[in-house]
Amino acid sequence: MNDRLYIFDTTLRDGEQVPGCQLNTVEKIQVAKALEQLGVDVIEAGFPISSPGDFNSVIEISKAVTWPVICALTRAVERDIDVAFEALKYAKHKRIHTGIGTSDEHIQYKFNSTREKILEQAIAATKYAKRYVDDVEFYCEDAGRTDNEYLAQVVEAVIKAGATVVNIPDTTGYCLPQEYFEKIKYLKEHVDGIDRAIISTHCHNDLGLATANTFSGVMAGARQVEVTVNGIGERAGNTSLEEIAMILKCHKNLGVDTNINTTKIYPISRMVSSLMNMPVQPNKAIVGRNAFAHSSGIHQDGVLKNVQTYEIMNPKDVGIDDNSILLTARSGRAALKHRLHMNGVDLEEQKLDKIYEKFLQLADNKKEVSDADVLMLAGADTADSHAVKLDFLQVTTGKGVKSVASIGLDISGQKFEAAASGNGPVDAAIKALKKIIMKQMTLKEFTIQAISKGSDDVGKVHMQVEYDGSLYYGFGADTDIVTASVEAYIDCINKFKVEE
Repeated sequence: MNDRLYIFDTTLRDGEQVPGCQLNTVEKIQVAKALEQLGVDVIEAGFPISSPGDFNSVIEISKAVTWPVICALTRAVERDIDVAFEALKYAKHKRIHTGIGTSDEHIQYKFNSTREKILEQAIAATKYAKRYVDDVEFYCEDAGRTDNEYLAQVVEAVIKAGATVVNIPDTTGYCLPQEYFEKIKYLKEHVDGIDRAIISTHCHNDLGLATANTFSGVMAGARQVEVTVNGIGERAGNTSLEEIAMILKCHKNLGVDTNINTTKIYPISRMVSSLMNMPVQPNKAIVGRNAFAHSSGIHQDGVLKNVQTYEIMNPKDVGIDDNSILLTARSGRAALKHRLHMNGVDLEEQKLDKIYEKFLQLADNKKEVSDADVLMLAGADTADSHAVKLDFLQVTTGKGVKSVASIGLDISGQKFEAAASGNGPVDAAIKALKKIIMKQMTLKEFTIQAISKGSDDVGKVHMQVEYDGSLYYGFGADTDIVTASVEAYIDCINKFKVEE
């Protein structure tokens, strides 16, 4: 009988810490329900004490899902644990995830403390959390750089205090695979009572080793992996859920199984990408656009003769329909609804009708509408409720000609117009926009996603704007890159106007 590996998904906590990728509660519930259908065992729903939004999200996610364990993160602080338990009150299966840094770097520079005091805090936090719930997970932050002897001492102590899961994070992504393997193996061999707890991995991708380290941890005896959809997360990201799931599916001889329904992987990948406005890199393993594409003549010849010559996975095993229905201006609502469903988006008929109208406008400008376009349309639908909307934009530009832009905005039903010249069409358009929105705003970051399929493709723009000492992230998409840029800037404005 194969060993069971538990999948702990932290897309909604660690994954959501990516700048500009924050979700609202409704969106988090949508992802949580998809994670439940995917088959994850634990959903880390948030860090309740960090903000009222996180607190409310943990409550609502607890109500929305049934069988996965709902986990709330805390520091090794009693108040954190009190708030986490309060947020978990509706969860059918509760877990408090508490912990503290254990590396000498964290102990000395972050806490200005000693190993002895950190050990005392770890024991106290575990016992305090245990008063509330039976299922307590303890994380040894920066375990990757913690010496094994002291790490074993902490792990043994928190297990005796009641921890049911011990998390061994490679917080900085520093470990090499063999080093991480030896760390887990050392704990298995030197911690008294280690059989009473599950060892968990939590690896970051700073050196591109997150999946390799996680897999090494599993081979050494870890039986929970902490992962995110698309490998999103702070800095270079976390271990990709889809990579670990498919490694074990492809290598069944390893004798380790998960509960993941792999055919749901691609739809949830696209859903998370769309909701967070975070494109999946084309060469991303499992879910990237090129993951099952073959351009080399030798590869194409081999695949046409027998797909197994160059493909170790069936695309349908991860939910990719290799006989996809093509979308054009002549496609009906049913085709659009099918493509949205294949990408993890199911909409009510009224909302589908609105998106279909926008789809037809886009399809008139393009030969074929891609999955990315469809998801952009689904995400852009939320703009209908924004206070500031783009009414019209006209730009005159060219070589040897001063760029001039005229813009019209609808602000809560009132119409405004302005014009300005600038150093290029985008600069002119934003200067005209600023004449209407008379606030001191500074553009800090401006990124255009590469156009990949032709001159008629949708351009995607990500912006970061500073206003009143805070940073706001915006997203825009259009077949016209100047319009997309203005839409991204307006997206930022709508976000800080909501807070005023």
